[in-house]
Amino acid sequence: MIENPLSLELIAPVFLFLSLILPLIFFFFYSSLFNKKEAAPTKQTVTIPKSYPLIGSYLALKRIGNRRIQWLSDVVQISPANTFTFRRPLGRLQVFTGNPATVEHILKTRFSNYQKGYSFISTLSDFLGTGIFNADGNTWKFQRQVASHEFNTKSLRKFVEHVVDAELSDRLIPIMASAAQQDQTLDFQDILQRFAFDNICKIAFGFDAEYLTSSAERSKFAVAYEEAVEISSKRFRELSPLVWKVKRALNIGSEKRLRMAVREVHEFAKNIVREKKRELKEKESLESVDMLSRFLSSGHSDEDFVTDIVISFILAGKDTTSAALTWFFWLLSKYPRVEQEIVKEIMEKSEAPVYDEVKHMVYTHAALCESMRLYPPVPMDTKEAVEDDVLPDGTVVKKGTLVTYHVYAMGRLESIWGEDWEEFKPERWLQKIESGKWKFVPKDSFTYPVFQAGPRMCLGKDMAFMQMQSVVAGILRRFAVVPTVAEGVEPNFISFLSSQMEGGFPVKIIERETYN
Repeated sequence: MIENPLSLELIAPVFLFLSLILPLIFFFFYSSLFNKKEAAPTKQTVTIPKSYPLIGSYLALKRIGNRRIQWLSDVVQISPANTFTFRRPLGRLQVFTGNPATVEHILKTRFSNYQKGYSFISTLSDFLGTGIFNADGNTWKFQRQVASHEFNTKSLRKFVEHVVDAELSDRLIPIMASAAQQDQTLDFQDILQRFAFDNICKIAFGFDAEYLTSSAERSKFAVAYEEAVEISSKRFRELSPLVWKVKRALNIGSEKRLRMAVREVHEFAKNIVREKKRELKEKESLESVDMLSRFLSSGHSDEDFVTDIVISFILAGKDTTSAALTWFFWLLSKYPRVEQEIVKEIMEKSEAPVYDEVKHMVYTHAALCESMRLYPPVPMDTKEAVEDDVLPDGTVVKKGTLVTYHVYAMGRLESIWGEDWEEFKPERWLQKIESGKWKFVPKDSFTYPVFQAGPRMCLGKDMAFMQMQSVVAGILRRFAVVPTVAEGVEPNFISFLSSQMEGGFPVKIIERETYN
């Protein structure tokens, strides 16, 4: 995909970039005058960012650093109708919104007018190619149609009883038991990422990566994958796409590292595809049909195309559920009352809860929803307007404008969640029924677009919840997860293509006295 760095395609952008050098020198000189370290702005001091000639509001983002998610969230919250227009460098506009009516408009009502778009797709194409999360139109429709077969009730039951349960009992629980016995500190974020990676490889590709073992060090693939995610994501933050395109053309700096990382990731994914092709060729019929087998049997067996699909589903399966669980366990450490309620619900189930029991863990399900309200795995998502439009709040959108719905901000809007929005409160998702038991009360997907909404609603939503509820039940029945950071220290929420806890999540594992 990026084997010819000095292709003719990039000659024009190079010359255009060179023509901008003098203005950019002015920008960096101008920026340096104001680049003194300042305290992070509070919500009381946040204002809608000023725009300057050529550079737009880029200076405001540059000064915020790695707290841009939080800063943009604060701006959304103080803006009329929770929507504001941000001027990017060289005059391009980007609308940020936390308005549910606007979210419904772009994700459903006028779905065809708000696509991934060239800007998004080209930025991630070296890494994700034409995979489902980097595609529009018929390419996206085909992948979604084939993948949808893996998310029926039968597949969900199989996923929980044959994949997640085995990974829990054979790998994750022994690792945690060993850490408890040896008083060892674990990076629980890393552990959960490994666990989720093994799970998605098994269910989607019929391949056991065996990444979650007590002795496994970070594989070449894992290091390359995380570097590819981070650098690809940071392309969006450049002053102009011309910056990363020129660096890619010259094969220097971060783009040189990305080239090497992508090569490693693609080789890993291609080996999975080749092994599956060999397996399909040797057997007339397989005992079980995974998603990769379906794609290869659908007549679309082009290796590069299927490799892109594999990488996209690794991204979906590895990073999102592990991010959600990382923040979930951190919140439990802050709210012991909630943890006690969850443990009580778990103890009412059998020691190794089966699919039907996990499915009906209502309080746990509500707690996971509440955790993702505050710390969504994908905190923002951006679409590009195909033609001129007007949003429900009156914002004028011109063709080519980027429109971003800010999921992180929406989870913090007092107008939606009330004055106590800062509190981790699973009960806001629950209702007591006559029997005295809890009933789950969902929010509409445009108020709570954690799993997207409309035609692009996440296919794996139910699978994600089943995996997370199984993990929570398996862990909390036996262990308490205790962060090692000093009391009162808040970890930083950062995001690349999905959210992370900056610096990892160091914890001690404590075995419960009540465990037999």
